[in-house]
Amino acid sequence: MQHPDTTALQRLDAAHHLHPFNDNAALAERGTRILTRGEGCYVWDADGNQLLDAFAGLWCVNIGYGRKELGEAASRQMTELAYYNSFFQCTTEPTIRLAAKLAELAPGDINHAFFMNSGSEANDTILRLVRHFWAVQDQPQKNIFIGRHDGYHGTTIGGASLGGMKGMHKQGGLPIPDIHHIDPPFWFADGGDLSPDEYGLVAARRLEDKILQLGPERVAAFIGEPIMGAIGVYIPPQTYWPEIERICRKYDVLLIADEVICGFGRTGEWFGSQYFGFQPDIMPVAKGITSGYIPLGAAMFNDRVAKVLKEQGGELAHGATYSGHPVCAAVALENIRILQEEHIVERARDEVAPYLAQRWAELGEHRLVGEARIAGMVGALELVPDKGRRAFFEDRGKVGSLCRDLALRNGLILRATYDSMLLSPPLILTRDQVDELFGKIWKSLDETAAELGK
Repeated sequence: MQHPDTTALQRLDAAHHLHPFNDNAALAERGTRILTRGEGCYVWDADGNQLLDAFAGLWCVNIGYGRKELGEAASRQMTELAYYNSFFQCTTEPTIRLAAKLAELAPGDINHAFFMNSGSEANDTILRLVRHFWAVQDQPQKNIFIGRHDGYHGTTIGGASLGGMKGMHKQGGLPIPDIHHIDPPFWFADGGDLSPDEYGLVAARRLEDKILQLGPERVAAFIGEPIMGAIGVYIPPQTYWPEIERICRKYDVLLIADEVICGFGRTGEWFGSQYFGFQPDIMPVAKGITSGYIPLGAAMFNDRVAKVLKEQGGELAHGATYSGHPVCAAVALENIRILQEEHIVERARDEVAPYLAQRWAELGEHRLVGEARIAGMVGALELVPDKGRRAFFEDRGKVGSLCRDLALRNGLILRATYDSMLLSPPLILTRDQVDELFGKIWKSLDETAAELGK
């Protein structure tokens, strides 16, 4: 039954709200789905439909919905000190404690945090401060960033330029100068006859070719997501990232691991770099830092970079009104406390992820699935027209959208990128919910195949 206010709310939404990553005219005609509450791994819409959220909002609700402790932490901080800035030689206690907690959690000597409001802004921060890092060391020409085609690092001008999404680059005159891209590691599409491990080395060495083409004296940094999320959960072979790290060290290129999606347990480790066995110099984080309960991002730097920024950089002419907001910091600390004290990351890794991987592999047997890839609590099903070969549908995206909509009708939220069905559930998912997830996806795949048969 439709909620009596749904239609009125949809009209208001169509009249006044521009949605991100949507055809707003088409959405206005169809009417947006309005979510009203959440509990655990489930959300409910305004019409009372219960949906298993297998995408954790937008890769971020790691501890699940409805944890009152986070609201209480926000309320306490708002009552005590709702806001103060980090300008003017000031800060607040939650901000200090969060910076210290992140240093404790982060791998290696990544011990320093610069707070912003999102992953996009964290990447803009990194773009500016890395160029500043080299400039104050009398190397202003070392200002080129290398990213990857189809990579995603946010939607701000800097973040979208660092990313390699062609559709985003068409809007706003992107990328900005001195940002270059190499092909991503996607074995299913271009691995050919190579084994995944062989292909991982080939894909990584594209970075070395690009550095030599541009000149090592000009390349400041390489940025990549440990697992490329938005484009379709591209999980690189285990050989890829250690080779990337070797190349960066050889040419003194800073290595940036964009942990906005992978951070805070998504892979079964606290950070994606730990899953793949490499050590970054810099990490942007967001999303899972608060489980999406409140906006927060941070650019994290190792001791080498921070030492230069602190001792040679002079005044850092960068920041935002809400950098290190005390309420956001308090919520992040409470979120991390829950992740740690309830052993959510370790439980997901040791108890749930292996069972999820087993059932995900079973989905790979469906006649529509060409590849079922998964790492920890993030994965994708690649839908294909011919299960016997690595190929894509001619009209890419149509089948994925159909499957996504059928899954929603079956009470399951998945994301579709082209014809990849993406998985990123809350880390608190249970084995019973894995079975529920499997059943709803299989049914949706069957219905998709039946529609294609028509």
